[in-house]
Amino acid sequence: MPKKFIKRLMPDAHSIKTNKYLQIFGDLLHNANLWHLNRRSIAKAFAVGLFFAFIPVPFQMVLAAGIAILVHANLPISIALVWITNPLTMPAIFYVCYLVGTWIINAPAQEFEFHASWQWILDSLTTIGPAFLLGCLVCAVVFSIIGYVGIHSVWRFSVIKEWNKRKSLRIK
Repeated sequence: MPKKFIKRLMPDAHSIKTNKYLQIFGDLLHNANLWHLNRRSIAKAFAVGLFFAFIPVPFQMVLAAGIAILVHANLPISIALVWITNPLTMPAIFYVCYLVGTWIINAPAQEFEFHASWQWILDSLTTIGPAFLLGCLVCAVVFSIIGYVGIHSVWRFSVIKEWNKRKSLRIK
């Protein structure tokens, strides 16, 4: 059942409540609904976490935590899923987002070379920026919907499977 698997991977509530970056939420972190493992809260957490994983902004974890608190999603899972885009995966994921954006606006993909400078970022906002940002937004929405529906479906399927298993044991 997904609940048992997720429970093994989840950090404890105390470590998240004492995280210095999440202290801005204060007593809101003590809401018990943010820590429950049920189909709705986990599906919402996947939607929130996957959405912010594809949004190229600093402090994605804090944004995901804020939205998770607002929609009563599971907080640890919302925060953890943001790390899908980590320093190792970010270049590939964001390049695919850029390609999606160029495909949507029907623009040719431009060759570019990344430079870690503010000037490069400012110059890129006018050249590759529109396609990149649109691609990120589209990927964020699509993957958050896929995550929500996928978790909802897998959870429902596993519950039905467990019911049928119990039912067959009662009949014997």
